[in-house]
Amino acid sequence: MGTALITFSSTHSGKRLVSLAVLLLLFAGSSAFQALSMAAAADTPQSAEKIDDQRLLGHWLRPDGGYVLELKEIGKDGTLKAAYFNPRPINVAKAVLSRKDRSLTIFIELRDINYPGSKYNLQYDPKTDRLVGTYFQAIQGATYDVEFMKAKR
Repeated sequence: MGTALITFSSTHSGKRLVSLAVLLLLFAGSSAFQALSMAAAADTPQSAEKIDDQRLLGHWLRPDGGYVLELKEIGKDGTLKAAYFNPRPINVAKAVLSRKDRSLTIFIELRDINYPGSKYNLQYDPKTDRLVGTYFQAIQGATYDVEFMKAKR
C-alpha cells in the first residue's frame, strides 16, 4: 500500500484542515454510535413500553389439537382465573402470571383425570400475539414445545 503525503504552504491552513478532520471524525463517530444504539434498542423486546397484561384475557387456541386456554381475570398478586378445555373442561389447579424484564410468563398446572400435574410454561410474544413455551404431559413424562394463538370470537 502506498502512503499519501500532504504538504501545506502555510501552517494556518494546515491547522484548519486538521481541525476540520477532527470535527468530521467526531461527527462520524457520534452518528455511528447513535445508529448502533437505535438498532440495539429496536432489537430489545418491549424496550420502550410495558406490555398491557389485559391483552392476555380471552380464549387462546392451541392449533395442534384444538385445546383451548381461557384467561378470565388477572389478580394484582399475579394469580389468574383460567379454564382449560380438551374439548371438555379440565381442572386448572393453579394459574399464575409473572412479569419479569418487560415480559409476561404464564404458568398453568392441570389436575384432573389423565392430567395429574401436567403443566404449561408459556411466554407472551407481543410481536406475533401468541403464547409460546412448553407443555409437560405428566402421564408420559414428556415435554413438548407448544404455542397458542388468540382465538377470534
